[in-house]
Amino acid sequence: MAKLTKKQKEAASKIEKNKLYSLKDASALIKTVSSAKFDESVDIAVRLGVDPRKANQMVRGVVTLPHGTGKDVRVLALVTPDKEEEAKAAGADYVGLDEYLQKIKDGWTDVDVIITMPSVMGKLGPLGRILGPRGLMPNPKTGTVTMEVGKAVQEVKAGKIDFKVDKTGIVHAAIGKVSFDAEKITENAHEIIQTLVKLKPTAAKGTYIKSIHISSTMSPAIALDPKAV
Repeated sequence: MAKLTKKQKEAASKIEKNKLYSLKDASALIKTVSSAKFDESVDIAVRLGVDPRKANQMVRGVVTLPHGTGKDVRVLALVTPDKEEEAKAAGADYVGLDEYLQKIKDGWTDVDVIITMPSVMGKLGPLGRILGPRGLMPNPKTGTVTMEVGKAVQEVKAGKIDFKVDKTGIVHAAIGKVSFDAEKITENAHEIIQTLVKLKPTAAKGTYIKSIHISSTMSPAIALDPKAV
């Protein structure tokens, strides 16, 4: 096991072992245990009482964080010429079609979100093996396949994120930056937790939200009290 650095030990000492914190207290604490020289991301990990291998227990959705993620989201709009101006005006970083499809075929994936139109999805199918593993394949369920391209771009830029439970039953998501004040971190975390609660599958039995942890890029995780949240 790797040895903890002095800063890591100091950060860990501020978190009480086996204590379940309130969301408000954890949001304040995360700012004090983060000591990197860059603006660390704040992440949430929610363990759900579901079996992701069963289709009727898959949890996936979208949420618009009240204060965004603090990250400059790079958006590629793969659209037909008649939609290019709409995408550009909404703030898309890259706009086009065939030239970007070729770039992706050649291995370029330097974007965070791809937004496209239903009529273009046929061209994206063969690129699934490149985009799928990176979480970049557009999906109507997350609002990234739509005719309202401009609206979709604006929402993503404003803090709309999509999430999906992984094979171990955990949902991971970025909910802000350490530079955010504690109240904004709290409100962003609360929004995604409440969204997960609303998405509880009817087939899920027993305790649905088993545990919640928040952490920054370099900090130890802080355990939250699921019942309090």
